[in-house]
Amino acid sequence: YGIHNALLIDNTGVWRDREGLGRHLKAKGIDKVMFTAPAKGNIPNIVYGVNHKNYDPDSDTIFSAASCTTNAIVPALSVIESNLGIEKGHIETIHAYTNDQNLLDNYHKKPRRGRAAPLNMVITSTGAGSAAAKVIPSLAGKITANAVRVPTANVSLAILSLTLKKATTREDIIELLRHAALRGDFVEQIRFSASNESVSSDFIGDPVASIFDSPSTLVSEDGKNVQIYLWYDNEFGYTMQVIRLSRYFAKVRRYTYY
Repeated sequence: YGIHNALLIDNTGVWRDREGLGRHLKAKGIDKVMFTAPAKGNIPNIVYGVNHKNYDPDSDTIFSAASCTTNAIVPALSVIESNLGIEKGHIETIHAYTNDQNLLDNYHKKPRRGRAAPLNMVITSTGAGSAAAKVIPSLAGKITANAVRVPTANVSLAILSLTLKKATTREDIIELLRHAALRGDFVEQIRFSASNESVSSDFIGDPVASIFDSPSTLVSEDGKNVQIYLWYDNEFGYTMQVIRLSRYFAKVRRYTYY
């Protein structure tokens, strides 16, 4: 078809394992397949900016760009794990409703998701905790996660409740994430916010994976327990991460930025 060495991006969710996604490779010109959700089996979960350099564009043909929530939490988790160590933690995501839910009460294989999305807060599961451990193996078995779907159409909030190995202060952990966002390795993944007026709609269209809401940071008296709030545009922010990962695997390089 005149297509060569193409990267196919599958966001249908029809196939989630290597056997199913591998069917795309039978199409002429398709060399690689990216799945835009956490995959099953031994397919790697990749968060651009955190672990993408562990994979070779020439040899890794099927991979996952994880999920919007995984991309939002993993950069901050990586910073904290590298500098302070994480003993254990829980991630609660206050998530905008998605097209997996019903607009009106109706049947759904997950009963709570069958209730009217624009009218209810819905407790449900998320794979972000296990997916994060696939990206940062040292967190395996240490992170739990859950979600509450809320009646907003876009922008979500991840709340990281972490027990640290090393004690810290509120000022130090804010500075740690501020440096990562402004001058460190995650300038495309984390944005620093010092505003005490921000609400979810202020972050619609933000191209980073997450926005660190620094004024909301909490640290216990002993410095071992912290609570961190990360906003994220679960549509556009994640889409930009997918584009960044696509450029890497397609070996597209831009030398002029504007």
